[in-house]
Order: sequence, then structure tokens, then C-alpha cells
Amino acid sequence: MDIKCAVCQLKISGTKDENLKKASIMIKNAAANNADIAILPEIFNSPYDIHLFTRYAEEYPGPTSDLLSSLSKKLGIYIIGGSICEKENNSYYNTSYSFDKNGSLIGKHRKLHMFDVDIKNKIRFKESDVISCGNKTTVFDTEFCRIGVLICYDMRFPELIRKMASDGAKIVIAPASFNMVTGPAHWEVTARARAIDNQIYFIAASPARNISASYVSYGHSLIVNPWGEIVAEADENECILYGNIDLDLIDKIRKELPLLKHLKPDLYR
Repeated sequence: MDIKCAVCQLKISGTKDENLKKASIMIKNAAANNADIAILPEIFNSPYDIHLFTRYAEEYPGPTSDLLSSLSKKLGIYIIGGSICEKENNSYYNTSYSFDKNGSLIGKHRKLHMFDVDIKNKIRFKESDVISCGNKTTVFDTEFCRIGVLICYDMRFPELIRKMASDGAKIVIAPASFNMVTGPAHWEVTARARAIDNQIYFIAASPARNISASYVSYGHSLIVNPWGEIVAEADENECILYGNIDLDLIDKIRKELPLLKHLKPDLYR
């Protein structure tokens, strides 16, 4: 069975309405091109800037989640809603909402690992100054297969993706925004490693590069198959990246190279 995916690599502006309008147009274009799943990037309705998170934050349900729910129902398409800054009580989370073809919420992932880094003379960013951690993994059923969703820095923790695969995920989707330091160094190799180690399709969805932003995203959204081959990859510019997922290939590779059957988890503790 093939699944057509559309990664909406949009260029983020400082205006929420403009970002939502652009996301809506891209999702509609994806549906018109017969995509089964449309995927948005991390923090797609606002700049990725800890000083702005609280200004753009929304409770659930809110304008952004309502829009995505409405689009998924109207267009008959699954939507992995990137992520936004979510407010609940007095806490803020980096949260991804996923909707089925009926507009129903089927997955809600709060970023588990905070992007707190200080790379000398290159980049300093402390997400935990504003954002609180989630506390659970996110895997849900679709008509195609089980899908796992994580957010950006989460993809650096192989134990998380292994748990998702153990929970039945055949596709893992990562709305993410690596930067111009970490992106060239680690983006592709990390996505390929997670796909190979777990014999899954791994999809990393980035914003397009905006060199005028305070945080400059790397771009290069990509879809990797369970053999570690890149099915499709964008450059740094705004685009919709299309790629097909072949579920039969997952079964074939797992049969020929049965890594997951050869695991010895008792030895790894």
C-alpha cells in the first residue's frame, strides 16, 4: 500500500494570520494533488523565538487547531499539524496536533526534550526558559498504519523512536526546526539513522529558511525509507515536498534484515 505524503515547508513570518493563511493554501494544494497526509513544520504559526512564544500561544481548542480540524474534515486529508506554542493554565508547551479525515483529534504530542544548547560562538538557545516538557510518547492508529509523532530535539533520542517502533509505528513524523549550525551537521544523518535502526519511514518537516528571522531554520525537509534511502528532500526554499510511502517495503526489509526480532533488550539496561 502506498501513502502519498506532502510536507509543507512554509516560510514563517511574524504575523500569525499570514502564517495560517499560507499553511491553509499549502494544505489545500496538497489535497488537490491527492496527498493522503499533509505535514506542517515546528512552530509554524509564529517565529521560533522564546521571547515571542507566550505572545502567540493558544489554548486548545483555539484558532490554529480549529483551522486544522476544519481543513482536514473539508478536504478529507490527514493533517499532522506541525507544532505551536500551547498554553494550559500557567504553563506553555511546544505541542503538535494531528487530525484524521473527519477532523477529529487523533494525536496530541507535547515536546519531551527541551532544546537547551550553548554551542560556543555559534548558537545559544534555552527553550526551557519558557516551555515545559511533555510526559508521554505519541503513537496513534490511522487507516494505513500506526504513526508516531515527535518534535525536533526529540529525534536525537534513539530510545524514543525505538519505543514508538515497539508500539507499532511504521511511520514517525518529526516537525522540526534545526538551525544553520546543527542542520548541516546532523539533520540528514539523524533522520537516516532513526529510519535504519527502526526500519520505519522517518519524515522530518522543517520551515523554509528565513534569513531575516532571529532563529534561522535549515530547511531541507526530507522523507527517508526504512533502508535509509532519501525518498524526497527539499532545499531551503518554501515548497511542498511530496513523497510516497510503501508499507510493503517495511515488511520486506524487516523480513530480510530482521533487526527488531534480534533485539536483546535485557542486555541493554
